[in-house]
Amino acid sequence: MSTNEPALGAAAEPGGAGTPDARQLRMILTAVSVALMAVIASVSGLNVAQTHLAVEFEASQGTVLWIINIYTLALAALLLPLGAIGDRIGRKPMLIAGLVVFGGASILAALAPSAEIMIAARVLSGIGAAMTMPITLAVITSTFPEEERGKAIGVWTGVAGGGGILGMFLSALLVDVASWRWLFMLPIVLTVMAVVLTLRSVPNSREHAGHSFDTVGALTSVVAVAGLIFTLQEGPERGWSAPATLIALAVGLAAAVSFVAWELRRRDASLLDVRLFRERRLLSGSVVLLVVFGVQAGIAVVLFPFLQAVLGWSGLQSTLALMPMAILMMVAAGVAPRLAMRVGARTTMVTGIGLGGVGLILMALFVTVDNGYLSILPGMLAMGFGMGLAMTPSTEAITASLPSERQGVASALNDVTREFGTALGVAMIGALLSAGYRNAIDDKLGGIPDATADTAREGIANAVEVAGSAGSQQAALLDAAQQSFVDGWQQAMWVGAAVTGVTFLYVLFRGPKNEVPAPVHDDKEAAPETVAS
Repeated sequence: MSTNEPALGAAAEPGGAGTPDARQLRMILTAVSVALMAVIASVSGLNVAQTHLAVEFEASQGTVLWIINIYTLALAALLLPLGAIGDRIGRKPMLIAGLVVFGGASILAALAPSAEIMIAARVLSGIGAAMTMPITLAVITSTFPEEERGKAIGVWTGVAGGGGILGMFLSALLVDVASWRWLFMLPIVLTVMAVVLTLRSVPNSREHAGHSFDTVGALTSVVAVAGLIFTLQEGPERGWSAPATLIALAVGLAAAVSFVAWELRRRDASLLDVRLFRERRLLSGSVVLLVVFGVQAGIAVVLFPFLQAVLGWSGLQSTLALMPMAILMMVAAGVAPRLAMRVGARTTMVTGIGLGGVGLILMALFVTVDNGYLSILPGMLAMGFGMGLAMTPSTEAITASLPSERQGVASALNDVTREFGTALGVAMIGALLSAGYRNAIDDKLGGIPDATADTAREGIANAVEVAGSAGSQQAALLDAAQQSFVDGWQQAMWVGAAVTGVTFLYVLFRGPKNEVPAPVHDDKEAAPETVAS
């Protein structure tokens, strides 16, 4: 059972009897959305400053990638245990503490004099984000009444889905008009706003635990998630057969098996009751989120080199080009709860996944170098709207599967699934793109000097960089690289569409049951019912 304690300040007794009124619910939703936006923006924002980081710190590409990836690694690994701790000590104090850690780490990163300090700051940022992110959703699910919860989750998922792209655009703008260090102003300002709003409006809720904290489960979950995320992040760079990659994979899998075995033994006293995955609702919601965020992140891997290396756009222009997709995703996430009330969660999820698959097919069929951005825009819009529709009912399915006193864990599970999907999508679609590019360009390098051709085979960015040394073959090399990139793009899109198609069929037959309000003919004699299908 969970308890709601009065919020601080003027909103100490919302609604007059401890129940938040409509005004405070709006304030609560604003507070957690701003906090979530700060965290999400930091996941992707630093990607636009890779070159600046390398120059500033005289760092190798490997070090730059560590600066970027270590944040996600720390965030993903700590989500489950910190979500559970938030349930026990109180969600409001955990949210405030997480924001303070996150904001302080962002200030340290903005002032970092060396790569080592920057990496340490990013680790601290990840820890603060792991304290914050699951609590933002848990506050919604434990505070909002059932009739308002779906709409609030829709706003949350819209920020979670589109906030990364919006954060990347604002970060690129700050880098373009000021300095790369200024991009940390965005999360710092958002964090300050979130702390103020949280203190004023967010009520506290916590679990009254009748058992000890699952320390073994927490530790094994950290090792499992860290090992598997490290494998997905480093595999493309180090090689899938590199010793570090194989060791991380083995450790991650062993820890994951140990975690499941331990949780089955702990049963009701576990960190996460893995038996709940037998339920269609929890399993299908997790699968859909894994695929949705995998496809979304993977598409970003493909889109940026297309816009920058193929079309020659700047980083700011490229992030701006993604905004229509992000906006539609956020709109669809807000529409999804109302649609689910009419036709059911499963139908809404299937519709969204289907639209996302159609978008991938459109991008595979119509992409051309000559038509550029317009050739992929319809597919981007369809995918953005479809993925937004699928995200909200999937998130609601996950959080509704766990009891109210475990909403921090439920929210953390939702977030871990997102992070796994993101890492998996980047690794898979990035590998497909690279393989398709290399296979296609091999037959197009006739007459190109061997050293130049070898560099061009490494990727489209390398080909563009080395084209100036190809002499009279410059135009031919650029054309070969661009056309080969399109070939790799199409291969990645078709595989993504196939994965989406399989997910579509899975949810169609094994998704959560549709539950919609039954028509009531006499309000005085009949209470609202639900009809399952």
